[in-house]
Parts: sequence; C-alpha cells; structure tokens
Amino acid sequence: MPKPLNSALVAGSVCVAIVAASALGITAFGLSTSGQTGPTRPEPEADQTTVTVRVWDDTVAAGYEKSFATFERDNPDIEVEVDVVPYDEYFTTLADDVAAGEADDIFWLNSSNYTDYADEGALFDIDRVLGRTSRAAWSPAVVDQFTTDDGHLWGVPQLSDGGIALYYNADLLKQAGIDPATLDELAWAPGGGEGDTLLPVLKKLTRDASGHTADDPAFDGTPVQYGYNAGDDLQAIWYDYLASAGGAFENDDSTAFAFDTEEARVAFQYVVDLVQQARVAPPAVLTNENADYSREQFVAGNMALFQSGLYSLAPVDAGADFEWGVAPMPAGPAGRISVTNGIVAAGNANTPHRDDTAKVLAWLGSTDGAKHIGADGAAVPAVLGAQEGYYDHWTTQGVDVRPFFDVIDDGPTIAAPTGIYGRTQSIIEPIFDRMFTGELSVADALAQAQSEANAALTGVPGARGGVTPPPADDDEALN
Repeated sequence: MPKPLNSALVAGSVCVAIVAASALGITAFGLSTSGQTGPTRPEPEADQTTVTVRVWDDTVAAGYEKSFATFERDNPDIEVEVDVVPYDEYFTTLADDVAAGEADDIFWLNSSNYTDYADEGALFDIDRVLGRTSRAAWSPAVVDQFTTDDGHLWGVPQLSDGGIALYYNADLLKQAGIDPATLDELAWAPGGGEGDTLLPVLKKLTRDASGHTADDPAFDGTPVQYGYNAGDDLQAIWYDYLASAGGAFENDDSTAFAFDTEEARVAFQYVVDLVQQARVAPPAVLTNENADYSREQFVAGNMALFQSGLYSLAPVDAGADFEWGVAPMPAGPAGRISVTNGIVAAGNANTPHRDDTAKVLAWLGSTDGAKHIGADGAAVPAVLGAQEGYYDHWTTQGVDVRPFFDVIDDGPTIAAPTGIYGRTQSIIEPIFDRMFTGELSVADALAQAQSEANAALTGVPGARGGVTPPPADDDEALN
C-alpha cells in the first residue's frame, strides 16, 4: 500500500504557503451561483461573500462541509456552499450554466471535460492564481492530467482514483465453494476460449430463483443472484477490457477515436456476451438507466463480484452487511491494465468573487483543506499531505486497498479519455447502450460510434460553443 510520507512532508510546507498567499488577496477570475439545490444554510450576513462549489459525489461533499466549516471560521467574511449535482446530468447542466453565466464559482471537472472550458478561457489559470510552486503539494499524475500542452494547469487537484479492482462478497464465494485467493489469478480470453478462468467462476456465482447456477443446464437465464457487473460502464468495465485486449480508445495525439479495431471488437464482444449470452450480469436495460444499479445489487448481497474503483469503497463499506474484500481485476490477453483518473476543482473565470474564490481554491489545495476527503475514507485526496489519513482510515477498518494501487504501480495503464470524448459522449454513449442491449452488433456499434464521433469532431470548429470568456480586463492576466 503506497504511503507517500516524504512527499506529504514536503507538500505540507507548500500548502501552508498556498493558504498564506491566498490570505494576501490573489486575483482570480470565475462565475456566479448556480441555483442548484445544496445544503440548507443560514442566509449569509450582509458583508459576507458566498462562494459556491459544485461536485457530483455526496460522500466527498460531506467531507467538504467539514472542511469549509474550518475555512469559514478563519474567513468569517466568506460563506462556502456545496452544490451536489448527480453525475448523470452534471456535465450537461454545467455546460448550460457556464454558457448562460449561471454556474458555480468553483466546479469539479474530469479529464474528458476540462479542455473545452480551458480553450474558451472559462477557467482560472491555477499557476497564475496560486503560483507554479503550488504544484509540489499535489499528485503529479493529476497535475499532468490537467495540464495542457502549453504548460498551463486548469484546476486544483482534488481526487486521485487509483486503479480498478474487484470487490467480492465472501459469503457468496463460500456458498459457491470458491476460495477468494483464486480471484487473484482470474483472466479472460476472447470468446471465453482457452485460458479463460473468469467466465467459469462467474457462472458458478450466478443463480436463478430455483438455485440453479449459470453452468447448470437447468438454469433458466433469469438470475436473482448475479456473478458480475458487466455493462456499459466506461471507467470500471469496458475501458479496462479494451486496454487489456491491447486496444486503444483514441489515437496517439488524442485528435480522433481509434476503437473500431479487432482488439476492441474482441474486448467488447466478451463483455457484451457476459450480459446477453452467459447472463451472469444484470440486463443492460437496467444498468443503462441506472449507473448505480450494479453497486446497489452488490451492497444488497445480490451480486458476488463487483468491478469498480476507489469511488465505490465508502458506499460499499457503509451499505454492505456481509463479509467482503478486494481482489485484483481480471487480466486479459495483454495483461491486467487499468485506467486511472483524477478530479480537479476548477475556478470559473467569470466569477464576481475573484479574490474570495481564489482563497477557497487555495484552501482546497492545502493539506488542512483536503484532509477531510481522506479522513473518512471517501476518496484519495490528490493533495499529497492529506493522503495519509485516507490510508489510515481503511487500515483501521481492516480493508486492504492495495489492489487498487498495485494494478497501476506494477504495470502499464491506459490514459483516461480526453476532451474529444467529452465533446462526443452524447453520440457514443447511446450507441454503446444499444450494443449492450443487443439492438446493435458489436462490430456495427463500434463502426457507427467511431464514424459519427469523428465526423462530429471535424465539424466542431472550436470546442464547446457558448462558453463565456473572461472579462476584457483579465485578458492580460491570462496570457
């Protein structure tokens, strides 16, 4: 289990400098409030400024509430409100609000959705606002992920996802006569052929109402207990299968998609067959509609293996009333290859609260500001000095989180999707949904999605239309 103690010590001193600098009044550039439903708070005093922060995760939002209580104590002239917007509607709503000038002062962004805003001048240049030396306090991987080719950083690193691993229900494994240690060696092979050890295990862990497992001829094809969470889940499922088949999602310079390949067809066919043919995973009509359906089934004890990331750790721990553990994700023809991702808090370049927004960003980038994210085990802070609390929390809970980190430390990773996916997700996702329901064949779906997405990219002159640029008097500061 990695514990960056030395880096944390260095980061701590840097974070002190960040917060000290913010207290001097850093010039910022951002947005107004969103109108989203947030926590109930007293009305701010007349001489207070309200800075709003938009996120999509309830558990991290709870940590932010604790963090901002300390910030408000030390900055009585600033009130911070946290708005939680569900992930399924987050980026659509954000794009509309930014274009209308109604977004929050600070909002989370992922790697698929930040470059368009950066290109349009809608984000704080973090190096200019907090100083380039601030980077030393943060996870280098997340800093790199949100630094554009021109060298500018467009958000304060908040979360570092680690890699993908396999949650397991120890009780269901025991009922099926499967030793959890065997999960360490699980592998998939094209078409479930020679060398495939995953599919046989999933069949033993899938049962119908009569108790017949999916490897029993009497199995009726309608599980009440699922073996696995195969489905149209980019980060946890198909992106990692694509990588472990030796495929790629984008071309080398991230200017076009490159997933209509034999490697991708092999990977997607395997995952789709788990749903459509083997019936070891929930029907796609359920998981397409509810991104949390599989996690809910696992927590309820109705799913034996649940492949996901650290973002599911706190909900599983809070909801599961059975013995569970974590194992490595299955390997594929090219090995065990996971995506890893980070999240930043971006400053809105049209805010009327420039200095105060900068102070809140500086706080979020400090050890004291980020420690509540990790202290309760909600997520791995991307602020290095705050990570120790995360590891300590899960150690005391008896949870071994090493599989999430071993998969990215011991081998190659696949880069998270870039801005071209953010611009075309509304094209690709419905096509992939139809592939998982069986309405489109794998070959047809990949060809159609790639063709339409690439055509849309060539037809988009800039990035995301309608994003409001910063005021004219900030143009010089941005350049």
